[in-house]
Amino acid sequence: MFRTKTHRLVLATATAASLTGGLLTLTVGPASAATAAKYADDFNGDGYRDYAVADSGSVTVTYGTATGPGTKVKTFNQNSAGIPGTAGDAGGFADYFGESLANADFNSDGYADLAVGDVSEKVSGKVAAGAVTIVWGSASGLGSKATRVPVTPHTYYGFGKALATGDFNGDGKADLAVADGVKTVYVYRGGFSKSGTTGKVTKHVPSSSLTDVFEPTGLVAGKVTKDKATDLYVLGQGYKYQTDKMTQAAWFLRGGTTVKSGKFTTYDSSSPDYSPTGVVADFDKNGYGDLAVSDTPYNKGAGSVVVMRGGATGPTTNYRLSQSTSGVVSAPAKGDSFGTALSAGDTNRDGYPDLAVSASEEKVGSAKGAGGVHVLRGGKSGLTGKSSQWFSRATAGVPGSPAESALFGLYVRLRDLDRDGDADLLISDNNDPSVLLLAGPTGITTADATEPALRADFPQ
Repeated sequence: MFRTKTHRLVLATATAASLTGGLLTLTVGPASAATAAKYADDFNGDGYRDYAVADSGSVTVTYGTATGPGTKVKTFNQNSAGIPGTAGDAGGFADYFGESLANADFNSDGYADLAVGDVSEKVSGKVAAGAVTIVWGSASGLGSKATRVPVTPHTYYGFGKALATGDFNGDGKADLAVADGVKTVYVYRGGFSKSGTTGKVTKHVPSSSLTDVFEPTGLVAGKVTKDKATDLYVLGQGYKYQTDKMTQAAWFLRGGTTVKSGKFTTYDSSSPDYSPTGVVADFDKNGYGDLAVSDTPYNKGAGSVVVMRGGATGPTTNYRLSQSTSGVVSAPAKGDSFGTALSAGDTNRDGYPDLAVSASEEKVGSAKGAGGVHVLRGGKSGLTGKSSQWFSRATAGVPGSPAESALFGLYVRLRDLDRDGDADLLISDNNDPSVLLLAGPTGITTADATEPALRADFPQ
């Protein structure tokens, strides 16, 4: 059975219904070659990155400009023309259309497309079977035509629990990985077409030698090894009958002509986390991608981040970062949730990716759960606490004031929003406008802080 993310905004009560007339369904078949979009999130093909954010069963796209996010915005849901399904209540489940998102130019037509997951969708009479819809990009952007990804529906399986995109077989075409909420990861090979074709589909479940039970809760794609194929981490809850405990684990799937099962790493043996987050980046610049994954239950909820170093065949050794790590500002406290949100990018132009880590329930002053964000620096030794930065609503130059239960840092993104070559920090909380902090030669600065309407919850 799937579970919703722990710190997500509360979605409005709505549901998914069965398929409507005119729905296109993807089938397996040959693909055609074309020119792919420069950016995997340029939905209208104008050469600028765009931003898709979901909330309450709808998806809102903010279109990019030469100077960053612009004022052109479009919202669509399952009541919109061309989008399959019907927003509404079915079987008592909220409408989770958009709970998972992933973007790529799936049909190589020069326009990026958006895969939208909906674990609540009722399909062929199967309640909460789940569905994934590809909304096609065009000169006018997203929202006018969509195609449902094929899968045999099962009641309460929550197909679409997690999504990730990448070139998992190294053939130059965008592929799509989909996890259900029970046990299986599906890899759909490119190319996809609006007329109803996709490449080969494979299913992946860890063997009993790795774990007796494994419930996927997240997917993280990235280049871990040095070959041309994208690799995939499956985050989830493992269970061993002998110990009768749910554990947190990351299962590595190595990309290639055949996607192969790799190392299974249990990084918390005592506490489950049904909303882990992760990102792959080469924090030490050795040519191998490292996985940074949250472990918010660690140390009575104080939280931590586990980094799994990449190697020639996949993950190698691990190390853990927390607010106890030397150089990290503020001390750990029960329930801080260090690791709530993660995002990677180079904030100071030294060539090493840095990591933004939120502690969304950190007490700031007297405000419990006010929250804040750390920026940890990458370097030759990987991520450390040296020269780390800390931002909250109490930081000089950051708009607003700390407020109880605000969860500042509930959403975080490092992205070059002003297109000057370094990764800026966008922070969002439960209610207030987001805060954008620009980067410079020494890292993130508060000098020109602004409050854009864009929420820091678009695909990385």
